[in-house]
Order: sequence, then structure tokens, then C-alpha cells
Amino acid sequence: MLAKRMGRKRVVAATGAGQHGVATAAACAKLDLDCTIVMGDVDMERQSSNVLLMKLFGAQITSVEGTFKDATSEAIRNWVEDLDRSYYLAGTAVGPHPCPTIVRQFQSVIGKETRKQAMEKWGGKPDVVVACVGSGSNALGIFHEFIGDEDVRLIGVEAAGVGIDSGKHSATMAKGVIGVYHGAMSYLLQDDEGQIIGPHSIGVGLEYPGVSPELCFLNDIGRAEFYSVTDEEALDAYGLVCRLEGICPALEASHALAYVGKLCEGLPNGTKVVVNCSGGGNKDAKTVLNYQLEKQIAAHLHYSH
Repeated sequence: MLAKRMGRKRVVAATGAGQHGVATAAACAKLDLDCTIVMGDVDMERQSSNVLLMKLFGAQITSVEGTFKDATSEAIRNWVEDLDRSYYLAGTAVGPHPCPTIVRQFQSVIGKETRKQAMEKWGGKPDVVVACVGSGSNALGIFHEFIGDEDVRLIGVEAAGVGIDSGKHSATMAKGVIGVYHGAMSYLLQDDEGQIIGPHSIGVGLEYPGVSPELCFLNDIGRAEFYSVTDEEALDAYGLVCRLEGICPALEASHALAYVGKLCEGLPNGTKVVVNCSGGGNKDAKTVLNYQLEKQIAAHLHYSH
């Protein structure tokens, strides 16, 4: 709608897990706008079902070598080469101002709805709000409403990948240092020479070397807490929620769900906890099934020996 109001004819967006790409392609189809979605070739292979949906909505898919960080760089380049015609539709709370503010403001409907439903269900606010953190849009979306409520704990869960000290993770808050990337200053995964360290997570949408500047601020002032969960813990949480609840959570959200299992052990009975289940996991079913199969084979081989 902003693109229409500004007289732009074309929308450019980058996507990792593909959900922002699908939503953008659908909106462009409805509003008769040309749509270009930029996606890393690694992510296209892992999220092939979302790629198919984008194509069905009429989007042009541009593949770049790498993952979401590389797709974002290319999308911004694509946009600035055609400023008179194009609109850059950010899906994450990072990038040049005012993109992080726009994304946070639109996503804040999640927190407003959470407060409303908590009042209806419990007659009051939640005690703890938990969300996964990649670049930070879904976390900010639910946190923003409760920042002024000091009695509500805000907990972000990052991707520890293979292990927090393995070098293969996306735990920017835990291991990042201050730097500038894609036009924003934040904590950043970088080496001693300032070169970007490639992030890793089983949850494609968490693979970003930076994080929302606003979340960095909340971390620095102690208003929000940040922890991390490994690939294996997230995969196990995905399977558990499927079996117990009949809900198929995205692998990104599974990081938050995995941490809740640890968190609840130390909470008193009756504590009201809300987890932001930020996406559906149909796109991740193949990844999880392959993991479970490999785990069964490994257990069988161990038993055989």
C-alpha cells in the first residue's frame, strides 16, 4: 500500500525462510505490482515449497549465491539502481532507517493482540514473553507492547547452531561485537578485521550476522534477556510440539519453544508464559524427518556395536 501511495510500480524484497517472500508476492498480485524476490541459493533449496508459492503468485525470483544476508545485499543493490520505479519492502527489523522502525511498528500488532487475549484469558498481562531472535522482527513485534511493563520479562532466544563456541551459530547477542551492516549499527558476527562471519542455524530465518538495533538497546539497558538454543534442541522441540499439540511450528519458533522447556523448570506454578510461535513448520518437515532418520540410524549403529 505504501508502494502504491508513493507511485512505485515494482516491489523488491529479500527473503530467507521464504515466508516474507510469499506474503510480498501475494500482496503484489492483489495490488497489480511487479514483484522481485531475492533469495540465496542455499535457502531456495531448503525452502523449495515457498519458492513454488512465490512463482505461483507471479513473482520473479532472483537467486544469489549464499543465504539471507547475501540476498539482502543484492535486494538493496537492485532497489537503489531503480529508485524512481521500485520500493524496497523490508521484512526484518534491520537495514537503513526507517526500515527497522517501519517493520517494528507493523509487527507490533502481535504484542497488542497478545495483551488483548491475555486480558480475556487471564484478566491480566503475561508474566513472561518468549520469542526467537534472528534479525529480530518477530521478537520486537511481541516485545514492543510490553517494554513499558517492567514486571513482564522479555526473553529472546538465539540460534546456538552446532554449539555456541563452535563458530557455527547465529547467536549475535552472545558472540557479536558492535559493527555496521546493511546500513545499521548493531551487534555483529565479525572477525578481528571486521569481516562478516557467516551465520549458521537449522532455522533458515535465524541465519543473519546482525540483529535489530532496537533489540541491542533493550539488551544493553537490561530490559530484555537473551539466551541460545542449539540445532538439536530446536529439532527435538519441533517434534515434541507436533506430537503433543498437533501444531507444526517453524524451526525458527522451535528455538523459543525449546528454551521454554528449560525456563519453566525454574518458574513458580501459575506463571503466565506466552511464546510467539512465529510461523508454520510445513516448510521444515523434510529437514526434521531427515534429522530424525539420521538419529535413528546413529542409535541403531551404536546399539549394534
